[in-house]
Amino acid sequence: MDRAQLADFLRTRREALRPEDVGLPRGQRRRTGGLRREEVAALAGMSADYYGRIEQQRGPMPSEQMLAALARALHLSLDERDHLFLLGGHPAPRRALREDHIGPGMMRIFDRLADTPALVLSRFGETLRQTRPAVALLGDETRYSGLDRYMVYRWFTNPDSRRIYPVEDHPTHARVFTAQLREVYATAPDSRAGELVTALLAASPEFAEIWAAHEVGVTHLDRKRFAHPSLGELELYCQTLLDPDQSQVLLVFTAVPGSPSHEKLQLLAAVGD
Repeated sequence: MDRAQLADFLRTRREALRPEDVGLPRGQRRRTGGLRREEVAALAGMSADYYGRIEQQRGPMPSEQMLAALARALHLSLDERDHLFLLGGHPAPRRALREDHIGPGMMRIFDRLADTPALVLSRFGETLRQTRPAVALLGDETRYSGLDRYMVYRWFTNPDSRRIYPVEDHPTHARVFTAQLREVYATAPDSRAGELVTALLAASPEFAEIWAAHEVGVTHLDRKRFAHPSLGELELYCQTLLDPDQSQVLLVFTAVPGSPSHEKLQLLAAVGD
């Protein structure tokens, strides 16, 4: 661990960011151009004292989890993230095995969507980040571990995961999720996609039947229906933004202005509190 270089690297990256880059208000009395230490700490989910000690070269050796959180909070590129890990005394993560790093460009867009249901998905369908309205709409999809982190696995093994959609739409979603998994599996059969296919073939006769049909190119319509436990049915349009470097997708849900679903979207933040 190189305490001096680690502290200097964190400081320079913190000072290079503006509050609006991470979805924070600037405020009229703000004197510093970059982020404050306490703001970085809050974004990374750690105490301000802990982060402050790292920048002051007197903190403990940070764990890999802490370094990963700082990389996300500071919107580091993959090269910058790897450098951060090395300075912190850990080997750089193996990129081929890590799908959870969101690029800085995608993070800048995501942070500007705080009042909108939005989430970032890995190429395997793992939810990496959600806005608060997205949690209110879909539930916290980042809380799972193991194969349950992947929507396609939960869909075929956990009936509760289907409650967010009307029952009559379930067959379509099952076909779409399977086709999406097949697309990834075709390009990387030895990746996590292969593990998911093997596990689902053993656990779900429904998945096995759909998989055997070998459907490709099955996609969702732009308009989706959601069944919210408090607000009832919502009809939302889904816009997507692809980050080809990370093979990640940003999903943003909107409603027609003035429609009942648009009014319900305004209530999502209150429902999620």
